Amino acid sequence: MALKGSLLSLAYALVLALNLLVIPSESAAPQAFRRDPGHPQWHHGAFQDVRESVRTDVRRLLHTRAEVPFQVPLEVNVVLIGFNGDGGYRYKVDDHKLEEFLRVSFPTHRPLCLETGEHLDIEHHVVFNAFHAGQPELIALEKALKEAMVPAGSARETDYGREVPLFEIDATAVEPVFEKLYSYIFDMDNVRYSAAEMDRPVPSAIFIVNFDKVRMDPRNKEIDLGHLMYDKLTQLTEEDMKKQEGGYIYRYRYNGGGASQVWLGSGRFVVIDLSAGPCTYGKIETEEGSVSARTLPRLQHVMLPKSLGPASGHSSHDIFVGQLASLISTTVEHVIAPDVRFETVDLAMRLLVPIIVLQNHNRYNIMDKGHNYSINIEAIEAEVKKMVHDGQEVVIVGGSHSLHRHEKLAIAVSKAMRGHSLQETKKDGRFHVHTKTYLDGAILKEEMERSADVLAAGLLEVADPSLSSKFFLRQHWMDESEGSSDSILKHKPLWASYDSKRGKKKKKTERKQGDLYRTYGTRVIPVFVLSLADVDAQLMMEDESLIWTSNDVVIVLEHQSEKIPLSYVSETERRHAIPSQAQRHILAGLASVVGGLSAPYEKASHVHERPVVNWLWAAGCHPFGPFSNTSQISQMLQDVALRNSIYARVDSALHRIRDTSEAVEAFAADHLKTSLGEPVKGKKNKTTTQLWLEKFYRKTTNLPEPFPHELVERLEKYLDSLEEQLVDLSSLLYDHRLQDAHLNSSEILQSSIFTQQYVDHVLASEREKMRCCEIEFKYPVQSSQTYIYGAILIAGFFVYFLVIFFSNPVR
Repeated sequence: MALKGSLLSLAYALVLALNLLVIPSESAAPQAFRRDPGHPQWHHGAFQDVRESVRTDVRRLLHTRAEVPFQVPLEVNVVLIGFNGDGGYRYKVDDHKLEEFLRVSFPTHRPLCLETGEHLDIEHHVVFNAFHAGQPELIALEKALKEAMVPAGSARETDYGREVPLFEIDATAVEPVFEKLYSYIFDMDNVRYSAAEMDRPVPSAIFIVNFDKVRMDPRNKEIDLGHLMYDKLTQLTEEDMKKQEGGYIYRYRYNGGGASQVWLGSGRFVVIDLSAGPCTYGKIETEEGSVSARTLPRLQHVMLPKSLGPASGHSSHDIFVGQLASLISTTVEHVIAPDVRFETVDLAMRLLVPIIVLQNHNRYNIMDKGHNYSINIEAIEAEVKKMVHDGQEVVIVGGSHSLHRHEKLAIAVSKAMRGHSLQETKKDGRFHVHTKTYLDGAILKEEMERSADVLAAGLLEVADPSLSSKFFLRQHWMDESEGSSDSILKHKPLWASYDSKRGKKKKKTERKQGDLYRTYGTRVIPVFVLSLADVDAQLMMEDESLIWTSNDVVIVLEHQSEKIPLSYVSETERRHAIPSQAQRHILAGLASVVGGLSAPYEKASHVHERPVVNWLWAAGCHPFGPFSNTSQISQMLQDVALRNSIYARVDSALHRIRDTSEAVEAFAADHLKTSLGEPVKGKKNKTTTQLWLEKFYRKTTNLPEPFPHELVERLEKYLDSLEEQLVDLSSLLYDHRLQDAHLNSSEILQSSIFTQQYVDHVLASEREKMRCCEIEFKYPVQSSQTYIYGAILIAGFFVYFLVIFFSNPVR
């Protein structure tokens, strides 16, 4: 019995030991999106490397008036998926060499304003991070895409022209898997929160994907992708290399939009799939911005150059890396840090958006819910709130008005109707000329401008009477107004004490009791939706659009016609506009006006003196353009909108500081002269700014000065404090602490306004004091002394004759 018990205990010990050996091996097996100990952490700390460079540029900008833009570091994370010998063609890309190549070839990026065509005083110092994703994550993505592929007929190969099966993927179906990859890489499990709520750096990512099309072939049911997640992948033979295209084509459509192999996700990432497509889309008979089979690089041209036709070019590894870097730079310029549509400096704490529907019929009302043509005001308000900073209140109200009761508006719509001739080729091969009617938004806005405020105020009274007293205050002004009553700045100006010493009296102004006075705490952006019936079935606005925007108004056209064919094509199909659905266009207009967002396919060009288009990023989670089909704005573009408002404040403040410095220098140049009128000479290497600073700030004298020593001292102290504020602002923007950066930029703008007005006041006053002479005009004064002077004159003549008479020798 003892022997039997010892054998049982020995067997139990062996089983336990085997279990202990098996369990660690199973737990050590790689799993997708699992953060194990020792998992490489995303590093975010590049600002410490560039802090002194930012400070040096800011000091040059403020103290020497050098044309140096304000430096803001921008971090861009490039995630390579399937480029570590585990994806298509088992191709490898050295992430460190790619990162270094990007750093050298694309170090900075300076956005422009599409409205003015001028550069902003902001320049991004681009910091690139390139790294690989693991094999388990690659296989998990391939598995998700394989399950989401839907047969969509057939398509022709670009190189050989043969027909192969075509599959399409709804990008919104596989987007959660990419979102999971983003959370895994950057440790962002709480991505549902905004950047302000998370209070931590929020990265922007570019996913560059190279899938193995043979593994993810939806027709092959034998391959177990779940098992491949843990196995070592075998190397490909020469025959396997030739079959890597899989004999099929797949492409993405984001929510039913245009077909593409690149798309903007709803989060803070974009996807570039080099194994998808190739896709072709753009505008018919226009070369600019069109996307073709050669727009994106393909590994087939790198690995199998001999198999290509004579028209195909040979692409080596270096050329492929260069094309990859160019693609990344285009993504930064169009999506991550795009140009600003409207540069609006607005410190209003409330945003009021009245959606005014003007209709010439009583057949339907787009404000009624439950129809295909209905607009959802709550959804629009939710999206707009994501583009404004915390503390800013957003109120959106809507109402319908009949054009028959607003004669001036009906006349304005009639005046705005225009027509232009088009030449189109029909099936008979001939050109046919016809006239197309369109609605000119600029003329319509000009004609409607005076009616906008009346409609907005009346709509508020109808929608919610309590809002009228909140947004349009009926004030009883009976006291004397001190300073500017329309100012958004409630602080005491710096020049108030200066004026009080001079003893100037202010003119008393009175306001009538009961005047309707619009406060500066509110910004009103009216949205006019023209719901028209019995019009041309293909009526649109200019540029084949249903929307027109300016920096203060949005105009949208809506009518119940069928699909309108556009001159835009995706693959072999024309794109169509649906004029009965206005929701997406309203959101696109508000995104441009409120957030300053430009369409991801537009970019300002100094050479062309107009915006140029690149349709590569026309698809994805945004409401712009003919290839989009969603009424949402991605988190990446929301961040861009929040940064745009900050950039507008900083740009305006820097322009004011430059103007102030120029005014002081111009005054010093006029008065900093010797007694002979020659300019005062200093050391050879000193600029004009350093010269007058030395004369008036660093040196004190009892002699008369062109302007008070106190002015220069205050100005220098202000520039020193502003230097620290700008360096802190750059750090806040790099760390994505947009709410703190918003408050910082508002303070910088206010102080620049105060300083500019203070300096202008002082210089105007001192210029009056420094004048060498004055010309006074007075009326002649009548006095009794005139007669005395006349008598003296007569007496003088009498004495003169006496002297002449007695001095005559003849007598």
